[in-house]
Amino acid sequence: MRKQYDMELNKLNTQLVDMAAYVEQAVSDALKALENRDEQLAHQVSKNDREVDRMEREIEDICLMLLLRQQPVAGDLRFISAALKIITDLERIGDQAQDICEISLTMDPKPIASPLTTIREMFKESSAMIKMAVDAFITKDEELANECIRHDDVVDALFVDCRTRIIKELQSGHNDPEELIDLLQIAKYLERVADHAENIGEWVIFSLTGHHKDYLGVETFGV
Repeated sequence: MRKQYDMELNKLNTQLVDMAAYVEQAVSDALKALENRDEQLAHQVSKNDREVDRMEREIEDICLMLLLRQQPVAGDLRFISAALKIITDLERIGDQAQDICEISLTMDPKPIASPLTTIREMFKESSAMIKMAVDAFITKDEELANECIRHDDVVDALFVDCRTRIIKELQSGHNDPEELIDLLQIAKYLERVADHAENIGEWVIFSLTGHHKDYLGVETFGV
């Protein structure tokens, strides 16, 4: 029984990592589609979001089966409970990638006139947060999870900078204000990607320690 249980836990871990890699690729492809005005890639990212939803449902089924049949305790219970929360945030990151592509598809197919430096940096830093959070989960590294959480301040600062720049461009009479508004919305979606990565980092810490900030530092499940 224990061997079967361990196999099911390993399957859960593997499928969660696969889902994270899929979502991380979706964010990367969303940037490529935006920069290159690649409608085909943007459509593909939107289409692939259904696969992310399928992965979430499959992992959720594994978690519920483990909870109902195996009745895990202590660290295993925290691990499974955290996995249920993590896949929700991963699914929402996939949604943000899809949202970015949908905006990209509504934009003029011509090359983007506005500098994308800050938005590229937001893509880079939010993607780095996803990787940090997932690596922390895989390696059970509490410090790496904390680093991911702290890194959200970097993305927040980039968003503020991006918003300030776009407002100034609008006030100065930019020749394509609609493009600027679209880019501001994309920046907002990237800020949300970082927020979800931060959430994953917090659930990694919970899986390791039993503590979560939303529970006022009280050890959950009493284990």
